[in-house]
Amino acid sequence: MKVIFNQDVKGKGKKGEIKNVSDGYARNYLLKHNLAVEATKGNLQAQKAKDAKQEQQAQEEVEEAKQLKNTLGDLEVKLVAKSGDSGRLFGSITSKQIAEELKKAHDIKIDKRKIELDEPIRTLGYTDVPVKLHNEVTGNIRVHVEEK
Repeated sequence: MKVIFNQDVKGKGKKGEIKNVSDGYARNYLLKHNLAVEATKGNLQAQKAKDAKQEQQAQEEVEEAKQLKNTLGDLEVKLVAKSGDSGRLFGSITSKQIAEELKKAHDIKIDKRKIELDEPIRTLGYTDVPVKLHNEVTGNIRVHVEEK
């Protein structure tokens, strides 16, 4: 019997997948526990429509990420910190501070975990910091650290 999985079933199939399983397994377990539905014409069309909608949403997310990348490319985040005479900071600038300043100054909310700062900024001046906006889109934020 052909079924469309509503949920992931370990060893059998993932959500949205259409697979052939034995009749008894389908009737007695999958259909009974609402883990799958029978693959009728109507259910197949509904699944295709659902897949198309998910594809469209994924495309929209990528487009939004690209727009945000362009916006971030034009911005500069200014942070103020105490430093010694050689331009070395007392302490450091972290991704959390960059995210907070971006939210406060430009009203753009980005999770600090998406800011890919290998190690904290410890010097004055300009630094380009990569930001992972989406699996396919990575942007840059220009961070300017000034002396207090």
